[in-house]
Amino acid sequence: MLIHEAESLLKQALSNPTAKFRDGQWEAIEALTNKREKLLVVQRTGWGKSSVYFISTRIFRDQGLGPTIIISPLLALMRNQVEAAEKLGVRAATINTSNRAEWNSVTHQILNNEIDCLLISPERLANENFIETVLMPISNTISMLVIDEAHCISDWGHDFRPDYRRIVNILRNLPNNLPLLATTATANDRVISDIQQQLGDIKIIRGTLTRDNLALQTIKLADQPSRLAWLVQNLPLIQRTGIIYVLTKNDAEFVSQWLNFNGIKALPYYSGIKHNDFKNDAGQLDSDLYREHLEQLLINNDIKALVATSALGMGYDKPDLGFVIHYQAPNSVISYYQQVGRAGRGINSAIGILLNGYEDELIHNFFRKNAFPKEYEIVGILKALVVF
Repeated sequence: MLIHEAESLLKQALSNPTAKFRDGQWEAIEALTNKREKLLVVQRTGWGKSSVYFISTRIFRDQGLGPTIIISPLLALMRNQVEAAEKLGVRAATINTSNRAEWNSVTHQILNNEIDCLLISPERLANENFIETVLMPISNTISMLVIDEAHCISDWGHDFRPDYRRIVNILRNLPNNLPLLATTATANDRVISDIQQQLGDIKIIRGTLTRDNLALQTIKLADQPSRLAWLVQNLPLIQRTGIIYVLTKNDAEFVSQWLNFNGIKALPYYSGIKHNDFKNDAGQLDSDLYREHLEQLLINNDIKALVATSALGMGYDKPDLGFVIHYQAPNSVISYYQQVGRAGRGINSAIGILLNGYEDELIHNFFRKNAFPKEYEIVGILKALVVF
């Protein structure tokens, strides 16, 4: 595959006849498709990491090779990826907790080579039935393995997910020359070193994390009433739609209610949120269905903002998202970078505003103190295990 041929696929994916590869994109695609290398790509949010693996998938499939397997950590991210794949004519499907009714159909399609790309969560790798009935039967035909948000592999990563460690065991049962792409926007030197140790001999493509089109500002306000007043006064003046990040579910509800009371259309978004109009086939309230609906409302610009916890984070892709406002400071600089990076991914300018107040540290201290069990709880568990 030559660069001009791959670039024509990029233009198709972006629906932009003048699109050109960004620095490092073609180098990554060439390393995967022509050299069959293993890569760790560390690039800023909005750089186009998904373009690399979907264009590579399309190239592999056009060569008659098997499907790509993408390990992805979030349902919102999977939904965005399926839609992005469709623009390239890549048939993508997912097996996750929100589409159990489709598992048999997707399994049949993947075993019959009718799917170009299968997206799974890392937790799926802990399911022996999935390993035996899906992954192992196609192991010799897989064209590429993609590990999205690869910082989750590392103990030092800000979103460590234990099931990501299972990838190492899976790799032992796959061909040695299988192209592998690990991607992240938030990996420091220690995390990169840990990923290298886990995945072995892997080439690194690392770019700048600077976003020239994203203007950042911090505004320190005395208390919550001041911040609420600031939102009402300034949100109508900010162009486009966006996300307001909060630290708690209660704040997501409260801030969205306040904005609606003042004529600004906003809705809360957090893990486990439900609505009476969104039920699954069993008639039960379905949080995943409702969250997908909320994401689509923002994508369609039907609301001014989603007031969200970190549940709306990695990978949520709305190219024309005009702003990200933090109602409170997130728990780390890395979390801030991930969240503010949702803005301006496909437009010339966007803004990120951090509203900072006295209770931020109180909330963070509460989460830190309650992140681990108390000593007496650990002792009680150990005693129970001894008896057992």
